[in-house]
Formats: sequence, structure tokens, C-alpha cells
Amino acid sequence: MASGPERRAFPWAWLVPSLLLLGGMTVWAVVRYPSLPDEVPRHIGPGGVDAWTAKSVPAVFLPVGIYAVVTVLVVAGAVAMARVTPLDELPPQDNPWQRAAATMSNRPATAAAAQRMARALLTMNALLGAGFLPPLWVQLRTERTAEVPWWANAAMLVLFLASLVPVGVAWWRDASARRSRRTA
Repeated sequence: MASGPERRAFPWAWLVPSLLLLGGMTVWAVVRYPSLPDEVPRHIGPGGVDAWTAKSVPAVFLPVGIYAVVTVLVVAGAVAMARVTPLDELPPQDNPWQRAAATMSNRPATAAAAQRMARALLTMNALLGAGFLPPLWVQLRTERTAEVPWWANAAMLVLFLASLVPVGVAWWRDASARRSRRTA
């Protein structure tokens, strides 16, 4: 059984890539803002930019703002996950209904699984941030053109899908540990 302080430690180092991405995106947008055309992309579809809007701080910094909000929400989830009491540390339940409720909850089996899921959430967030780079690149181009290279949408899609992998792997490892614990 893991001790309380060890289980409650938050993996701050795993947040660094997301913060670097967020800071880099912000600096990039600030530096490019003065040289942007009077109209910037408002919507990027599969065929390229299909809607435009007047250049403004909210319009230009929208991808950065969305990623900042996503980062806050994911970090809150990772903090909660790192602090949750895992199944193996719950007190024994005498009442069968309480025992069933405790085991049916979607909490990690062990403190190590909780830490693994918190790290997976932070890795997911960094990959999501990398997925915001192609649309930000389109947003920050200095000439008004509707063309978007095929690789921009493909890279965004691949990175967004790749962001699901760390969480899926952490969940699978925890589910496997639960199954092996039940059969043992």
C-alpha cells in the first residue's frame, strides 16, 4: 500500500512541455501580429480557409486561448487524478452495497495507476498543444491566401488522435492490473 504523501505528489515535470508550447505559441502570435493582413482566417475547412474576419487580438489569439483553457482543464483533471484515493487504499466496506459502489467507481486500482493516469493526461495535453500548431501557422501567415497545404490538416488530425494513446495505454494497464488481481 502506497503512503499518502507519495500518492499525492503531482508530476509537475510532465506539465513543462505544455507550458513551453503555450508560451511559444503566445510569443509567436505576439511577434507575428503586427505583420498580419487586415483579414485573418476565421474558419479552416478541408478545402482551406473558407471564412475570414477582421484582424483583432481575439481573432488572432483564438487558438492560443483555446489551448490555454484546455490546459487548465486537463491540469485540473490530472491534479484530481493524482490525489484520488485508489481502490486498494479504500477502507473495507461491511455493507455489500457500499462495497459494490466502491468497486464500480471509475477510480484507479493503485496509487501507481493514479500517477500513471495523471502523467498520461499531461502527455495528452502536450500532444493536443502540438496539434494546435498547424492551425496557428495558418492563422499567422502574413499573406491572405485560402490555400492550406494537405499536411497541415493531416498533422493536426494525427496529433489529436495520438493524444488519445497515452490515456488509453494508462487505462489499459490499470484494467489489466485489476483483471489479474481478481483472478489471483
